[in-house]
Amino acid sequence: MQYLLLIYENEADSDYGDPALMAEYGAFTQGIVQSGHFKAGDALQSVATATTVRVKDGKTIATDGPFAETREQLGGYYAIEAKDLDEAIAIAARIPAARNGSIEVRPIMVFG
Repeated sequence: MQYLLLIYENEADSDYGDPALMAEYGAFTQGIVQSGHFKAGDALQSVATATTVRVKDGKTIATDGPFAETREQLGGYYAIEAKDLDEAIAIAARIPAARNGSIEVRPIMVFG
């Protein structure tokens, strides 16, 4: 089964310029690639670069910024293959951001 691991952190508190943290993410990613769990993953640029799109009465409205003001922001994701939710949770718990943020684990709907 495929799961999306959504990484939420307080952007102001994250330190993605820290070489030790980047090495930790690199090791985590390499580990799930080698184990066959990795499907995709990316870090996202700052929420300052976000645009929220809505369609109201047939008109497209684009607003600068994320959808809502929150303490934690979506910073990236991993799409993984896991045998079940327990395995997906175990993988999510190894993501460095789980220590000071949160990881949302969501099954991916497969169509067709």
